[in-house]
Amino acid sequence: MVDRLNRRPDPAATRAGRRSARRRRLPALVAVLLGAVLVVALVVAGVVALSGPAPADPEKATPTSAVGDRVDTDGGTLHALSLGPVVTWDPQRIASRDDMAFAGRVFARSLTAYAPNTDPDEQHRLVGDLATDTGTPSKDLRTWSFTLRDGVRWQDGSPVTCADVAYGISRTFATKDIAGGSTDALAVLAIPRRMDGTSTYPGPYATGEAAKKGQAAFDKAVACTGQTITFTLSAPLGDFNELVSQPAFGPVKESADRGAEGGYDVFSAGPYMLEGEWTPGSGGTFVRNPNWSRASDPVRRAHLDRIDYREGLDTQAVAQQVMADGDTGRLSVSLGSAPPAIQQNITAVQSLQERSVNPRTGVVDYLVPNTRSEVFKDEKLRQALAAATNRDAYVTAIGGATAADPALSLIPRSLPAAHDADPVGTGTRGDAARAKALLAEAKVTEPVTFTVAYRSNATSDKAMAALVAGWRLAGFDPKTRPITDDYFTAISDPKFAGEVDVFWSNWAPAWASASTILPPLFDSSINLTDAGPGRDYGYWADKELDARMAKVQAIPERAERERAWAEVDESLVAKGAYIGLAERRALYVSGSDVRNLSANTIAGGVIEFADIAVVR
Repeated sequence: MVDRLNRRPDPAATRAGRRSARRRRLPALVAVLLGAVLVVALVVAGVVALSGPAPADPEKATPTSAVGDRVDTDGGTLHALSLGPVVTWDPQRIASRDDMAFAGRVFARSLTAYAPNTDPDEQHRLVGDLATDTGTPSKDLRTWSFTLRDGVRWQDGSPVTCADVAYGISRTFATKDIAGGSTDALAVLAIPRRMDGTSTYPGPYATGEAAKKGQAAFDKAVACTGQTITFTLSAPLGDFNELVSQPAFGPVKESADRGAEGGYDVFSAGPYMLEGEWTPGSGGTFVRNPNWSRASDPVRRAHLDRIDYREGLDTQAVAQQVMADGDTGRLSVSLGSAPPAIQQNITAVQSLQERSVNPRTGVVDYLVPNTRSEVFKDEKLRQALAAATNRDAYVTAIGGATAADPALSLIPRSLPAAHDADPVGTGTRGDAARAKALLAEAKVTEPVTFTVAYRSNATSDKAMAALVAGWRLAGFDPKTRPITDDYFTAISDPKFAGEVDVFWSNWAPAWASASTILPPLFDSSINLTDAGPGRDYGYWADKELDARMAKVQAIPERAERERAWAEVDESLVAKGAYIGLAERRALYVSGSDVRNLSANTIAGGVIEFADIAVVR
C-alpha cells in the first residue's frame, strides 16, 4: 500500500496498522501560501507502559532496584522481529513512522525529540536532542535558532557540526535523487519558488549557475554561525521546533553521502551503528557506536549491546515465537501488532499480559459527511448522523478493546490538544432518540436515505454493518458503497461528490500537534481545487475557519496554541464537519528476558528503543 499526495492507506492493511512506503506532508499555513495541497503525516499515539522511569546516570548504567521490572543495566542482544519491509534507512527518505521511530532512537539524531516516558500523557514533552534546547524563535516566529550540544560524534569519531545538519536538510530539495520522505523543508523555508510552487533550489547535487543561485538562497535560509543554526521561514510557524524532530531535519556527513545510491546506508551519530550491510527482506544487525556517549545524549539510554533486526517475518508467526519464549523468543520483541485472535490469547494469560504492551497508535478512523450532498448540506442532519453513530459497536466489530478506543475527536488522546468535549451530547454509544429529534427539527421525512463509501475488507465490512444498524434505528436508510482498490484515489475523484453522501477515512498526526490534523483535513484554501477535494473529502469550506486556523498557527506559546486547536476541533465536531469513530491500538509482545517494555506515544505507538533492555 502506498501513501501518495493527499491519500492515506487504511492502517489495518499496513505493517502494524501504520506502514506506508512513501509519505509527504506540507504544513498547513505554508501550504496556504503555496496554493498547494497538503501531504500526509503519519502515526503519533498513546501507550500503555509497564512501569515507572529508570534513573539516569549520564555516563554509566548500573543494576538498580527498578520500579517493577524496569532496569538500568547495559549489555545483551535483542532480537527485533518485523514483517517489514524497511524501504530505506536514509534519514531524508524515511517515510514510515515505524522506521522513523526506530531510526530516531538507534542511529539518526535530530535537533529536537520527544522525551521517552512511561506515562503516555507525558510523552509529548519536547526536548533538545542534537540541540541544547528546543530552540529560540523570533517574536514574529519567522526565524528559529538552535545551538548544537558539545560532544556529539559520528561513528568515525568526527564531530557532528552545524554544516552537517544544514547539508542533511539540503538533501530534501534534491527530489529527483532523494525521494519519499518529508518535504516540509521545501514548504517552510524562505527559499524562492517558481510559479508552479516548486523550489528554485535543486539540492546539493546539482551543478551550474542556477544551482549556485539556489545554494546561495538555501545558505541564507539555513545559516550556520559556529555551532548555531538559524532558519528563516517563509511564514510564522509556532511549532517549527516540533517539525525539526523529524529525521529529515537531521544531519548527514557529506563525505559519507552516496546520494541516490545510499538508500540503506547508515552513518550513525546515535548509540548504534550498522554492522556490515543491510539486506532488504532479511535485515541487519546494529552494534554499539564506540564514539557515542550518554553525556551528549539526553534522550537515549541505549542499554543493549546489539539489536538483531529481522524483517520479512509473518506477524502471526512472530507473535507465536515470542509467546513460546524459547531460546531466541525470550530475547525478542515483536515490531508488528499481534493479530486479533492472538491478542485474545495474550490478554487472557497473565504471564503474557505482563510482557505485552497495548498502545494507542494515534490513527483515528472517522466519517466525513459530504456538505455538497442534498442530505448533509444541512447541519441538523449532520448532527443527527453523529448522534446516531454507535462508536462502541464499531470498536467491537474491529476487534474490541485491544484493537481500538471509541473516539469523538480526531485528536489522539496523547496529544496536548486532546479534549473530552461532546457538543452533540450523545456519547460513544449513540442516541437514536436524540438523532430522531434532530431529524424532526430539520423537518425531513424518515427514513432519510444516504450512501456511505468505505474501504472494504472482512473487518471493515463488519464495522460498517454495526454502524448501519445504529443509523437505521435512528431514522436513516443507509446504502453502503464498499471500495476495495485504491480507496483514497477513488474518493478524491470529484465525481464522487455527486454520488456519495458520507465518506469513511482515517488520519494520524505527524508530530504532537493538532496543526498536523485540522488544517490538512478542513482548510478549504489548501484542499479544494478543480482537481478534487484533496483530503477534505466532505468539501468543508469555511473561510472564517481557514483564517482562524492560520492565526492559531502563529500563536507562540505551545499550551495556548494547542488549547486553541482544541477549540477549533470542538467547533468542527459541533457543526458535524466530521464524526470520530475510533483511535486504533496495537498489541506487542516481548520475551521474558526483555525489560523496560513500553511504546512511543509520539511515533505511532511503536516499541520504544530509547531504554529497552534485556537481562542476561
